[in-house]
Amino acid sequence: MKLKIGTRKSTLALWQANKVAAELKAHGVKSELVEIESFGDKVQDIPLNKLGDKGVFTKALDDALLSGDIDLAVHSLKDVPTVLPKGLKLAAVLERGNPMDVLVRPAHPKENDERIIATGSIRRKAFWLNRFPDDTVVGLRGNVPTRLKKVDSNGWHGAVFAAAGLERIGHEDRISQVLDWMIPAPSQGIVGIATAEETNFEHVLNKIDHTESHLCGDIERAFLNELEAGCSSPVGAYAEVRGKILCFIGAVLSLDGTERLDIEREIPINEAEAEKGKEWAQLLKEEGAEALLEKAHES
Repeated sequence: MKLKIGTRKSTLALWQANKVAAELKAHGVKSELVEIESFGDKVQDIPLNKLGDKGVFTKALDDALLSGDIDLAVHSLKDVPTVLPKGLKLAAVLERGNPMDVLVRPAHPKENDERIIATGSIRRKAFWLNRFPDDTVVGLRGNVPTRLKKVDSNGWHGAVFAAAGLERIGHEDRISQVLDWMIPAPSQGIVGIATAEETNFEHVLNKIDHTESHLCGDIERAFLNELEAGCSSPVGAYAEVRGKILCFIGAVLSLDGTERLDIEREIPINEAEAEKGKEWAQLLKEEGAEALLEKAHES
């Protein structure tokens, strides 16, 4: 058996695909990488939230799966829509990496009267403005190395990155501060593996699937799905297993960070299931989360 692994072409995407290939090899399964360019990679001059949430980073790989050109597709799970196209499924995830957001300062920082923070994520923008309402937040697109170069050349105070992305491709030294007050994007730090619904190698993927990470990702994605929000929405969600307890925090914000709804729950691990994410999202909807998200989508 030799499996074709579909992946985007960025340095981070290739790292993730090679990690999956190494996990498969450890179980005696050969594989080869098939590089595919996504729409989101081709279009760099439009903010992510203006591109929509219909799989701008995943559709090309979905199409390759459905056509049989590849056997599995490797994604940053936070980029994957909560409802996959008909005929596909989320077959497995690797053990979660660092889920946190971090601040990256310029290599040679200069202090200015006005603090400018860069990010392409409206979730990060909303959380930042919620905490620092007097700062200015500007857009930032590109792969990790490109964004790091922009941080060093634009005179900003800094930019917000996912810790996992920096650590995976050897740029952990650029982390200036861990933003432990910023709730991560649902599934941040998780590498997801999508396949056709029917395959003859599911038993192999079951061996590399990390059960705990899969559970936490499912809960966070169910939370996002129930809110009818996408990966470009001002929504944070994070589930973590601590011993025999599953801990969850979630939040919905207005785009400018002035309004915020939070939820925090702890339940026994034997009661934890994806449906809990939906249940907790419904509680926030009763508090007005839908109105906040409607305003965000209209902007």
